[in-house]
Amino acid sequence: MDLDRLNSYDKEHCWQYDIRLNNLEEDLVECGLTKEITEHLKVSDFVFSIATERKQELQVRKFIERHEWLGKACGFSQYYFMAHYKGILSGVIVMGTPNAYNLLLGEENRDLELLINRGACISWSPKNLASSLMSYAMNWVVKNTEHRLFTAYSDPTAKELGTIYQACNFYYLGQTFGASKKYRQPYNGGLVSDRWFRTRCAYKRYAIDLGIDWGDWLGKGRKVVWEKVPNDTEQKLRDYSKKMQKEAEFIEIPPKHKYAYVLGANKRETKKLRKLFGERNKTYEYPKERGLF
Repeated sequence: MDLDRLNSYDKEHCWQYDIRLNNLEEDLVECGLTKEITEHLKVSDFVFSIATERKQELQVRKFIERHEWLGKACGFSQYYFMAHYKGILSGVIVMGTPNAYNLLLGEENRDLELLINRGACISWSPKNLASSLMSYAMNWVVKNTEHRLFTAYSDPTAKELGTIYQACNFYYLGQTFGASKKYRQPYNGGLVSDRWFRTRCAYKRYAIDLGIDWGDWLGKGRKVVWEKVPNDTEQKLRDYSKKMQKEAEFIEIPPKHKYAYVLGANKRETKKLRKLFGERNKTYEYPKERGLF
Protein backbone atom coordinates (compact mmCIF):
# COMPACT_ATOMS: atom_id res chain seq x y z
CA MET A 1 0.00 0.00 0.00
CA ASP A 2 1.45 3.35 -1.00
CA LEU A 3 0.84 6.17 1.49
CA ASP A 4 0.81 8.95 -1.09
CA ARG A 5 -1.62 7.07 -3.37
CA LEU A 6 -3.84 6.30 -0.41
CA ASN A 7 -4.09 9.95 0.53
CA SER A 8 -4.75 11.08 -3.04
CA TYR A 9 -7.18 8.40 -4.25
CA ASP A 10 -10.45 10.16 -5.13
CA LYS A 11 -12.23 7.92 -7.67
CA GLU A 12 -15.90 7.03 -7.22
CA HIS A 13 -15.24 3.30 -7.60
CA CYS A 14 -13.05 1.17 -5.37
CA TRP A 15 -9.29 1.06 -5.80
CA GLN A 16 -9.25 -2.60 -6.81
CA TYR A 17 -11.70 -1.95 -9.66
CA ASP A 18 -9.43 0.88 -10.77
CA ILE A 19 -6.59 -1.65 -11.00
CA ARG A 20 -8.76 -3.86 -13.22
CA LEU A 21 -9.38 -0.95 -15.56
CA ASN A 22 -5.72 0.00 -15.70
CA ASN A 23 -4.49 -3.57 -16.23
CA LEU A 24 -7.00 -4.67 -18.86
CA GLU A 25 -5.14 -3.83 -22.06
CA GLU A 26 -1.84 -5.28 -20.88
CA ASP A 27 -3.51 -8.37 -19.40
CA LEU A 28 -5.21 -9.17 -22.70
CA VAL A 29 -1.94 -8.90 -24.59
CA GLU A 30 -0.02 -11.02 -22.09
CA CYS A 31 -2.72 -13.72 -22.10
CA GLY A 32 -3.19 -13.69 -25.87
CA LEU A 33 -6.90 -12.90 -25.59
CA THR A 34 -9.25 -10.33 -27.08
CA LYS A 35 -12.09 -8.36 -25.55
CA GLU A 36 -14.52 -10.24 -27.77
CA ILE A 37 -13.41 -13.58 -26.31
CA THR A 38 -13.44 -12.44 -22.69
CA GLU A 39 -16.85 -10.77 -22.97
CA HIS A 40 -18.41 -14.19 -23.54
CA LEU A 41 -16.60 -16.03 -20.74
CA LYS A 42 -18.65 -17.79 -18.06
CA VAL A 43 -17.64 -19.02 -14.62
CA SER A 44 -18.04 -22.57 -15.91
CA ASP A 45 -15.11 -21.93 -18.27
CA PHE A 46 -12.74 -21.75 -15.27
CA VAL A 47 -11.15 -24.51 -13.20
CA PHE A 48 -10.86 -24.03 -9.43
CA SER A 49 -8.14 -25.62 -7.31
CA ILE A 50 -5.96 -25.20 -4.23
CA ALA A 51 -2.22 -24.72 -4.41
CA THR A 52 -0.37 -27.88 -3.42
CA GLU A 53 3.16 -26.84 -4.33
CA ARG A 54 5.42 -24.00 -3.26
CA LYS A 55 5.75 -22.75 -6.83
CA GLN A 56 1.97 -22.38 -7.04
CA GLU A 57 1.91 -20.36 -3.83
CA LEU A 58 4.57 -18.08 -5.30
CA GLN A 59 2.45 -17.66 -8.44
CA VAL A 60 -0.49 -16.63 -6.28
CA ARG A 61 1.65 -14.13 -4.39
CA LYS A 62 2.93 -12.63 -7.63
CA PHE A 63 -0.65 -12.39 -8.92
CA ILE A 64 -1.69 -10.52 -5.78
CA GLU A 65 1.16 -8.06 -6.16
CA ARG A 66 -0.17 -7.11 -9.58
CA HIS A 67 -3.94 -7.34 -9.17
CA GLU A 68 -4.74 -6.72 -5.48
CA TRP A 69 -4.95 -3.14 -4.26
CA LEU A 70 -2.64 -3.63 -1.26
CA GLY A 71 0.05 -4.78 -3.68
CA LYS A 72 1.61 -7.37 -1.39
CA ALA A 73 0.86 -10.83 -0.09
CA CYS A 74 0.10 -11.47 3.55
CA GLY A 75 2.83 -13.14 5.56
CA PHE A 76 0.45 -15.32 7.59
CA SER A 77 -1.17 -17.44 4.89
CA GLN A 78 -2.14 -21.11 4.91
CA TYR A 79 -4.42 -21.81 1.96
CA TYR A 80 -4.04 -20.51 -1.58
CA PHE A 81 -7.00 -20.98 -3.93
CA MET A 82 -6.80 -20.45 -7.68
CA ALA A 83 -9.03 -20.09 -10.73
CA HIS A 84 -7.55 -20.91 -14.15
CA TYR A 85 -8.80 -20.34 -17.67
CA LYS A 86 -7.03 -22.61 -20.14
CA GLY A 87 -4.02 -22.69 -17.83
CA ILE A 88 -4.02 -18.92 -17.23
CA LEU A 89 -4.15 -17.91 -13.56
CA SER A 90 -7.24 -15.69 -13.42
CA GLY A 91 -8.29 -15.39 -9.78
CA VAL A 92 -6.94 -16.10 -6.30
CA ILE A 93 -8.11 -16.17 -2.69
CA VAL A 94 -5.75 -16.53 0.26
CA MET A 95 -6.76 -17.53 3.78
CA GLY A 96 -4.84 -17.80 7.01
CA THR A 97 -4.99 -17.75 10.79
CA PRO A 98 -6.07 -14.32 12.10
CA ASN A 99 -3.64 -12.18 14.07
CA ALA A 100 -6.19 -12.12 16.87
CA TYR A 101 -9.20 -14.39 17.22
CA ASN A 102 -12.60 -12.66 17.30
CA LEU A 103 -14.40 -15.25 19.46
CA LEU A 104 -17.57 -14.80 17.39
CA LEU A 105 -18.51 -18.39 18.26
CA GLY A 106 -17.10 -18.26 21.78
CA GLU A 107 -13.72 -19.00 23.33
CA GLU A 108 -14.27 -22.74 23.05
CA ASN A 109 -14.61 -22.41 19.26
CA ARG A 110 -11.84 -19.90 18.60
CA ASP A 111 -9.83 -22.32 16.46
CA LEU A 112 -12.72 -22.63 14.00
CA GLU A 113 -11.95 -19.18 12.60
CA LEU A 114 -10.05 -18.53 9.38
CA LEU A 115 -9.29 -15.08 7.96
CA ILE A 116 -9.75 -14.26 4.29
CA ASN A 117 -6.76 -11.99 3.95
CA ARG A 118 -6.29 -11.52 0.19
CA GLY A 119 -8.22 -11.95 -3.03
CA ALA A 120 -8.21 -10.67 -6.60
CA CYS A 121 -9.30 -11.52 -10.14
CA ILE A 122 -7.67 -10.68 -13.43
CA SER A 123 -9.10 -7.68 -15.27
CA TRP A 124 -10.96 -9.62 -18.00
CA SER A 125 -12.59 -12.20 -15.72
CA PRO A 126 -16.40 -12.54 -15.67
CA LYS A 127 -18.36 -10.72 -12.99
CA ASN A 128 -19.19 -13.70 -10.79
CA LEU A 129 -15.78 -15.36 -10.79
CA ALA A 130 -14.72 -13.94 -7.41
CA SER A 131 -17.87 -15.02 -5.54
CA SER A 132 -17.78 -18.48 -7.15
CA LEU A 133 -14.14 -18.95 -6.20
CA MET A 134 -14.98 -17.80 -2.67
CA SER A 135 -17.70 -20.43 -2.38
CA TYR A 136 -15.36 -23.11 -3.69
CA ALA A 137 -12.65 -22.09 -1.21
CA MET A 138 -14.91 -22.10 1.83
CA ASN A 139 -16.42 -25.46 0.90
CA TRP A 140 -12.96 -26.94 0.40
CA VAL A 141 -11.83 -25.68 3.81
CA VAL A 142 -14.87 -27.07 5.60
CA LYS A 143 -14.50 -30.43 3.88
CA ASN A 144 -10.77 -30.76 4.56
CA THR A 145 -10.12 -28.91 7.83
CA GLU A 146 -11.73 -28.09 11.19
CA HIS A 147 -12.41 -24.43 10.28
CA ARG A 148 -16.05 -23.37 10.20
CA LEU A 149 -15.96 -19.57 10.58
CA PHE A 150 -14.65 -17.23 7.89
CA THR A 151 -13.98 -13.56 8.64
CA ALA A 152 -13.03 -10.75 6.29
CA TYR A 153 -12.56 -6.99 6.24
CA SER A 154 -13.22 -4.27 3.66
CA ASP A 155 -11.26 -1.04 3.78
CA PRO A 156 -13.21 2.22 3.21
CA THR A 157 -9.97 4.10 2.52
CA ALA A 158 -9.87 2.17 -0.76
CA LYS A 159 -13.62 2.77 -1.32
CA GLU A 160 -14.33 -0.89 -0.56
CA LEU A 161 -17.79 -2.07 0.48
CA GLY A 162 -17.30 -5.82 0.60
CA THR A 163 -19.29 -6.49 -2.55
CA ILE A 164 -17.96 -10.05 -2.88
CA TYR A 165 -18.91 -10.88 0.71
CA GLN A 166 -22.36 -9.44 0.17
CA ALA A 167 -22.74 -11.57 -2.97
CA CYS A 168 -21.83 -14.66 -0.91
CA ASN A 169 -24.38 -13.78 1.82
CA PHE A 170 -21.87 -13.11 4.59
CA TYR A 171 -23.07 -11.60 7.84
CA TYR A 172 -22.23 -7.89 8.13
CA LEU A 173 -20.93 -6.90 11.57
CA GLY A 174 -20.59 -3.16 11.03
CA GLN A 175 -17.80 -0.65 10.49
CA THR A 176 -16.05 -0.43 13.85
CA PHE A 177 -13.07 -2.71 13.35
CA GLY A 178 -9.34 -2.54 12.74
CA ALA A 179 -6.48 -0.34 13.88
CA SER A 180 -6.95 3.42 13.99
CA LYS A 181 -3.47 4.07 12.57
CA LYS A 182 -1.26 2.77 9.80
CA TYR A 183 2.51 3.21 10.10
CA ARG A 184 5.12 3.49 7.40
CA GLN A 185 7.28 0.41 7.84
CA PRO A 186 10.83 1.69 8.52
CA TYR A 187 12.59 -0.84 6.27
CA ASN A 188 10.60 -0.87 3.03
CA GLY A 189 8.15 2.02 3.38
CA GLY A 190 5.00 -0.10 3.26
CA LEU A 191 2.03 0.62 5.48
CA VAL A 192 1.57 -1.70 8.47
CA SER A 193 -0.44 -1.90 11.67
CA ASP A 194 1.09 -1.43 15.11
CA ARG A 195 1.31 -5.24 15.41
CA TRP A 196 4.07 -5.32 12.81
CA PHE A 197 6.54 -3.74 15.25
CA ARG A 198 6.19 -6.80 17.49
CA THR A 199 6.41 -9.52 14.86
CA ARG A 200 9.15 -12.07 14.39
CA CYS A 201 10.37 -10.46 11.16
CA ALA A 202 10.54 -7.05 12.86
CA TYR A 203 12.61 -8.38 15.77
CA LYS A 204 14.96 -10.02 13.31
CA ARG A 205 15.51 -6.61 11.70
CA TYR A 206 16.05 -5.03 15.11
CA ALA A 207 18.65 -7.65 15.99
CA ILE A 208 20.57 -6.81 12.83
CA ASP A 209 20.39 -3.08 13.60
CA LEU A 210 21.63 -3.67 17.15
CA GLY A 211 24.31 -6.14 16.18
CA ILE A 212 22.68 -8.94 18.16
CA ASP A 213 23.20 -12.58 17.24
CA TRP A 214 19.73 -14.09 17.39
CA GLY A 215 20.89 -17.72 17.55
CA ASP A 216 17.90 -20.08 17.68
CA TRP A 217 15.50 -17.81 19.54
CA LEU A 218 13.74 -16.58 16.40
CA GLY A 219 12.34 -20.06 15.86
CA LYS A 220 10.59 -21.04 12.65
CA GLY A 221 7.05 -19.86 13.30
CA ARG A 222 5.48 -16.46 13.75
CA LYS A 223 6.80 -15.64 17.19
CA VAL A 224 10.07 -15.04 18.94
CA VAL A 225 10.94 -17.76 21.46
CA TRP A 226 11.41 -15.32 24.33
CA GLU A 227 12.28 -18.11 26.76
CA LYS A 228 15.57 -18.50 24.91
CA VAL A 229 16.41 -14.79 24.83
CA PRO A 230 18.70 -13.42 27.58
CA ASN A 231 16.90 -10.87 29.76
CA ASP A 232 19.16 -7.94 28.83
CA THR A 233 18.81 -8.76 25.12
CA GLU A 234 15.04 -9.00 25.40
CA GLN A 235 14.88 -5.56 27.02
CA LYS A 236 17.03 -4.03 24.27
CA LEU A 237 14.80 -5.52 21.58
CA ARG A 238 11.56 -4.43 23.21
CA ASP A 239 12.87 -0.91 23.82
CA TYR A 240 14.01 -0.70 20.21
CA SER A 241 10.59 -1.89 19.04
CA LYS A 242 8.89 0.92 20.96
CA LYS A 243 11.39 3.42 19.58
CA MET A 244 10.81 2.34 15.96
CA GLN A 245 7.04 2.57 16.32
CA LYS A 246 7.22 5.96 18.05
CA GLU A 247 9.42 7.40 15.31
CA ALA A 248 7.50 5.90 12.38
CA GLU A 249 5.34 8.13 10.18
CA PHE A 250 1.65 7.27 10.48
CA ILE A 251 -1.77 8.23 9.21
CA GLU A 252 -5.15 8.08 10.93
CA ILE A 253 -7.48 5.62 9.21
CA PRO A 254 -11.21 4.99 9.55
CA PRO A 255 -12.54 1.71 10.94
CA LYS A 256 -13.07 -1.17 8.51
CA HIS A 257 -16.19 -3.05 7.48
CA LYS A 258 -16.26 -6.56 8.89
CA TYR A 259 -17.97 -9.66 7.48
CA ALA A 260 -18.35 -13.24 8.68
CA TYR A 261 -19.63 -16.50 7.25
CA VAL A 262 -20.48 -19.71 9.08
CA LEU A 263 -20.47 -23.05 7.29
CA GLY A 264 -20.64 -26.51 8.77
CA ALA A 265 -19.70 -29.88 7.31
CA ASN A 266 -23.40 -30.68 6.93
CA LYS A 267 -26.78 -28.98 7.28
CA ARG A 268 -27.11 -29.95 10.92
CA GLU A 269 -23.74 -28.52 11.92
CA THR A 270 -24.33 -25.39 9.85
CA LYS A 271 -27.68 -24.80 11.56
CA LYS A 272 -26.16 -25.32 15.02
CA LEU A 273 -23.22 -22.98 14.46
CA ARG A 274 -25.32 -20.28 12.80
CA LYS A 275 -27.73 -20.35 15.72
CA LEU A 276 -24.80 -19.90 18.10
CA PHE A 277 -23.43 -17.07 15.96
CA GLY A 278 -26.81 -15.32 15.97
CA GLU A 279 -27.06 -15.54 19.75
CA ARG A 280 -23.61 -14.03 20.26
CA ASN A 281 -23.43 -11.33 17.58
CA LYS A 282 -25.39 -8.40 16.23
CA THR A 283 -25.58 -8.04 12.46
CA TYR A 284 -26.55 -5.12 10.25
CA GLU A 285 -27.83 -4.33 6.78
CA TYR A 286 -25.16 -4.22 4.09
CA PRO A 287 -23.53 -0.83 3.44
CA LYS A 288 -24.27 0.64 0.01
CA GLU A 289 -22.42 3.95 -0.10
CA ARG A 290 -18.68 4.09 -0.64
CA GLY A 291 -16.65 6.41 1.52
CA LEU A 292 -14.75 6.72 4.74
CA PHE A 293 -17.68 6.75 7.15
